Amino acid sequence: SQREEKQLEAAVESLASRVAHVKNALHSFIYKLENEYERLTWPSVLDNFALLSGQLNTINKLLKNEKTPSFRNQVIIPLLLSPDRDDDLAKLTEQRVPVFSHEIVPDYLRTKPDPEVEEQEKQLSTEAARIGPEVAQKQIQTLNKLCSNLLEKLNNPRDDRDGESAAIRQNKPSFNPADTNALVGAVAFGKGLSKCRPPGPVAPGHPGQGPMMSGGPTLQQVTIGGGSGQQAGMGGPVAPQQQGQPGKMPSSIKTNIKSASGSMHPYNR
Repeated sequence: SQREEKQLEAAVESLASRVAHVKNALHSFIYKLENEYERLTWPSVLDNFALLSGQLNTINKLLKNEKTPSFRNQVIIPLLLSPDRDDDLAKLTEQRVPVFSHEIVPDYLRTKPDPEVEEQEKQLSTEAARIGPEVAQKQIQTLNKLCSNLLEKLNNPRDDRDGESAAIRQNKPSFNPADTNALVGAVAFGKGLSKCRPPGPVAPGHPGQGPMMSGGPTLQQVTIGGGSGQQAGMGGPVAPQQQGQPGKMPSSIKTNIKSASGSMHPYNR
């Protein structure tokens, strides 16, 4: 009758309006998750979930209302199928369904899950039925224990976690004593280093540039001019500075430096 048709149209419009509200809430929540996740707080997330939950409960109440006609008794039959693009349909569905063809109608008008999904549900139901009450209770206790341990770790103060991390770092050695001793011996005494001279002639007039100058003179004491009471870099006494010649190096120092330049390498010590 016309009255039933009007009631059906009103119920469909009300249901479409409620679904539009749910869609807008989902769109807003997804936008926040993708673009405002740095400023998003957990209470705000809970508020969004509460909003969606309330809207879904409203739709369920609307469907269960006595004045709402039963949609289960209504049958949707496609009157026109075409492989061509339908602009009105695309605008109505926000460009999600541009074509109403034989290929997509079974998916959009399906009243049952896909056969693959139904098969998976049957397998899960069969596996759940095989588990006895005792095994199920053990699994529940194990899961509760894991959740309790996780919550306990999350609720611990941050200082305790930092202290445990610091203790772990202190107990774990960060160096190898053998490598340290080998490095000190190589630098201080030349242990483990090769004493062979590399091939190729040494340029004349530049003594001491090669890695090894075997047979050169031994390292001599070098004195550097300075104030009284200061000591030279090699541990010797400091000669008094000549007056009238500030900053000029005495000839004796030049001779000593020249004689020592060919034997500065630690390998000749």
